[in-house]
Amino acid sequence: MDKIIKNVLQKIIDANYEAYVVGGFVRDYLLGIKSTDVDICTNALPKDLHKLFPTNNNSNDYGGFNLKIKNYNIDITTYRKELTYEGRKPTEIVYLNDLKEDLLRRDFTINAVCMDVDEKIIDYLNGVSDITKHVIKIIGNPLGKIKEDPLRILRAIRFASVLNFDLDDELYTTIKENYELVGTLSKQRIKEEITKILLHKNFQKGLNLLNDLGILKLLNISYQEINFVNDICGMWAQLEYPSNFPFTKQEIRNIINIRQIIEDGTIDNHTLYNYGLYNSLVASDILDINKDNINKLYQKLEIKNIKDLDISSEEIMEIFHIGPSIKIKEIKEEIINLILDGKLKNNNDNIKEYLKRDSVKSFMENQTH
Repeated sequence: MDKIIKNVLQKIIDANYEAYVVGGFVRDYLLGIKSTDVDICTNALPKDLHKLFPTNNNSNDYGGFNLKIKNYNIDITTYRKELTYEGRKPTEIVYLNDLKEDLLRRDFTINAVCMDVDEKIIDYLNGVSDITKHVIKIIGNPLGKIKEDPLRILRAIRFASVLNFDLDDELYTTIKENYELVGTLSKQRIKEEITKILLHKNFQKGLNLLNDLGILKLLNISYQEINFVNDICGMWAQLEYPSNFPFTKQEIRNIINIRQIIEDGTIDNHTLYNYGLYNSLVASDILDINKDNINKLYQKLEIKNIKDLDISSEEIMEIFHIGPSIKIKEIKEEIINLILDGKLKNNNDNIKEYLKRDSVKSFMENQTH
């Protein structure tokens, strides 16, 4: 355990409170995985934590208190119990003075293992055994827990995928019989969990579980074959999903562009110009095209966007004795295509010479008829 984490624990302990690291950090520690996200549980109340860490005001309504120290993101939470829910959101909680009771409210046994300041493991719910057996087991009654918070269905699948664990038989059966509860979740939450699955190399296990349990069909998500790329737009571009999924405008543009490149199946000067280097590199990974070659091709481009074109609209209008019109755009597109094909240099004199030829003038005359 890093000294930074120990210092935070010790500060709480020195004030005569209990404090333990709990959850994913401990689980990953036991699996030999490094983590910078740290959850600490304590019987210190939020008001007590504010006194201990007076310069920090990053707290929430549920006893959570956040510290960012160097590369660590540390969440400190008071032992608690949720009494009532509205949807997924707890509407009434009580603070506790009992570690075990706090652990019982959590989702999976693998996330309920604690570690004290001396790195001693506290395991009330046999989480260490389940980590050793590589199994995801829910704490308490599976049906009650997933009805309480249906997001636990997707979280269970995500942990099984990312950690390469298996779902406990009882949990698997419960999800299989109640998978439609996923439909009550917001599209944002669904997208976030599936994204976390897709961004891991073991994504296929997660997708298989989502498919086997009927969740992909419920969400109207489908796919044929997916090649892993370490880019979320590249991964989503290989799936079909409902149009109301909450992607940003930029993500939507990237996904559409990457899909088009994949469909074309090749990357050339026109691809790089039309879709940019980023989308082309992501697509090259999916198409198994050498990225170094794509980078070299991009660097050699004479023109990377329309602003690079070495002739102005005014110069084109002067050559053809025309005013502003869509013809200018058409002429520029023709020039750009010739440059991308290597048939014309992006040089003002060369472009003007080309435009003055009879063939281009004829092209313009034909366009006016």
